[in-house]
Amino acid sequence: MKSSEILIKKIAEYEGMRLESYLCPAKKWTIGFGHTKGVKPGQKITEAQAWLLLRGDLLPCEQYVNGLGVCKTQGNFDALVDFAYNAGQGKLASSTLLRKIRAGASESEIRNEFSRWVYSNGVKLNGLVKRRQWEADRFFEKEA
Repeated sequence: MKSSEILIKKIAEYEGMRLESYLCPAKKWTIGFGHTKGVKPGQKITEAQAWLLLRGDLLPCEQYVNGLGVCKTQGNFDALVDFAYNAGQGKLASSTLLRKIRAGASESEIRNEFSRWVYSNGVKLNGLVKRRQWEADRFFEKEA
């Protein structure tokens, strides 16, 4: 599977496009739509570069989620790719969220696991609350 346009637009909305590097809440230098690899203070990019970085950054997340073998729908895939993009593949790999998905847990149990990932450096962030709610909703979205 590949990231849907729905997901790409959501990531752009949640991350926001920043064409100059900044220190994000997780204390990492960031640019574009949440790109962190090799970013330095004072760095600048174009809008076109921001979109290219986003699509490039999604590739390893897509490969990782595809390798999990747990996605039955595009919604499942988009939700887990967004989670991996935002929280990191390692966090997803070791999460109770993934264990519950693999075990076929109930919708309420899985939704509860998404909702636990709303903190950055011990601070609950409203943006993460909204993002995890979207991921949970997308995960359980009925395909049209």
